[in-house]
Amino acid sequence: MSEQDNATLIEVKGLYKLFGSEANKHMHLVHEGLSKDEILAKTGHTLGLKDINLKINRGEISVIMGLSGSGKSTLIRHFNRLIDPTEGNILVDGTDVMTLDQNQLEQFRRHKMSMVFQRFGLLPHRTVLDNAAYGLTVQGLSKKEANERAVEWLETVGLGGYEKQYPSQLSGGQQQRVGLARALATNAEILLMDEAFSALDPLIRSEMQDQLIELQEKLHKTIIFITHDLDEALHLGNRIAILKDGELVQDDKPEEILLNPATDYVEAFVRDVNRARALTVETVMQPQICRITADSISDALKQMRKTDDDYGYHVTDDGYQGIVSQETLEEAVRDDNGDDALCEKVYEDIPIVAPDAVLEDILPETINADYPVPVVDEEGEIQGELSREAIADVLSPDQVPEEAAKASQPTAT
Repeated sequence: MSEQDNATLIEVKGLYKLFGSEANKHMHLVHEGLSKDEILAKTGHTLGLKDINLKINRGEISVIMGLSGSGKSTLIRHFNRLIDPTEGNILVDGTDVMTLDQNQLEQFRRHKMSMVFQRFGLLPHRTVLDNAAYGLTVQGLSKKEANERAVEWLETVGLGGYEKQYPSQLSGGQQQRVGLARALATNAEILLMDEAFSALDPLIRSEMQDQLIELQEKLHKTIIFITHDLDEALHLGNRIAILKDGELVQDDKPEEILLNPATDYVEAFVRDVNRARALTVETVMQPQICRITADSISDALKQMRKTDDDYGYHVTDDGYQGIVSQETLEEAVRDDNGDDALCEKVYEDIPIVAPDAVLEDILPETINADYPVPVVDEEGEIQGELSREAIADVLSPDQVPEEAAKASQPTAT
């Protein structure tokens, strides 16, 4: 089995869903290529999904998105068989969920997958604690153990002390945190989140997105998140699958969705996205070319003259040290300091940026730097460089600061 296969937790193969009382009878029309509208007109049946093939990796947030009617909620409900497909297979950890009998399916839903709903799905007559413990009691845990675990998860999502409250006494954001605590408390490996934050006010929604990311960094769950909001998808997703009229039109990393849309539909979808807010340094940076490893100024100058660049990044066994320019090194040699150690006194005043920094946050320092800014990781190792030209290339014209736009233009000869 390949490394990719080991990483795959859920695999959807040739999935079709035709809604109607005689779906199997009319499936030949789908395979003959009739459109959704044509099938509806001929048969009164609605095509929900058409030939979906999708892999979801273990421990990642996979976003499935599309506009209303695209099939995204239909698809997520196939994973735990709230909806059965007309054709196709859904493999979870190698097991086809279509082969599970009723008892096996109940165990699968109780232990393997948890779901967080758009409208919270809380039981209004039960306390916050009882709601959070509900899935655990269904699993068969004692009330004492279920309550103890529920209290821990309520504290994790920021609701410690709210155990005796009722859902009606909570804000929308707090109610959704209860729903999240309930889903996480069951310790299910897979979390299904169907438009989980879309009913919340924008500020609370943003806070919930950030909290989900923080939790995921600790828990490494496999999360399938449904949304119609591209900004939300870009913020949360390790991968994004885009549906249109029941068909999968692109499944890729967020930066690929933005920079290399597969169809005109996807291109129109991403056209107005603020790329500076969505892309990280790592997605735009280029490999740094000139690494200066010499100890002295004169040796550093000799090393640089063998390259086509007039600047270089000084690195030692301790990692990145600073950026040096050919002009500064030549000036130091002329001043008879060529044998001096290469150190801070000859470094250019250039900031460093982290690979995971969002472009919007580092635009000013990058644009105002005289040289491409070094990209340095947490261990102090240089990973690449970020230039004004690279930023201008990936941002749409109305998102490029004037300084970057000018820097990216070729000079007249």
